[in-house]
Amino acid sequence: MSRYRRSKAQGATFFFTVNSLNRHPVLATDQVRVALRNAIAAVRARAPFLIHAWVLLPDHLHCIWELPANDAAFGMRWSLIKRQVTQACGPSTAQVSGFSPTSSRLRRHEGSLWQRRFWEHQIRDDRDFERHADYIHYNPVKHGLVQRVCDWPYSTFHRYVANGTYTADWAGQISVSGRDVEYGE
Repeated sequence: MSRYRRSKAQGATFFFTVNSLNRHPVLATDQVRVALRNAIAAVRARAPFLIHAWVLLPDHLHCIWELPANDAAFGMRWSLIKRQVTQACGPSTAQVSGFSPTSSRLRRHEGSLWQRRFWEHQIRDDRDFERHADYIHYNPVKHGLVQRVCDWPYSTFHRYVANGTYTADWAGQISVSGRDVEYGE
């Protein structure tokens, strides 16, 4: 079994990618979206963290979190969020995701909504932060969900426009068919 090495930097800022199980496009459904919002609020009340950027797509999400000083427990936070979302969706989780839990997932008390692991990257500096925030906000266009960043509703892009970080037409109207646009990672 692989032994993943996670950062233990306390008070650091991290970029995360979290996927639905088998990349099934269920995360932007009303049921999962509401459950996710409630789970994040509950976990933040218990174990605070700042959310600097976020995008929720049908089969995955990206975000940037900043943890409090003397705290590096982002794994615990993700575990609680995933568990609470799965529990909130209840028995319908298998119907929502289209998959029933395998025996391995049942032994580990995992549902059928989330991929087992997540990917994290510790943000190194301001430029790294900017690149990852741009990547997050451009992601719906990259995946062909919208032609303009401002048209995707499940993103902190709108907050960035409100505070003047981006203009409403940031990244313009770009067609990505036939080419892959890279921001970050």
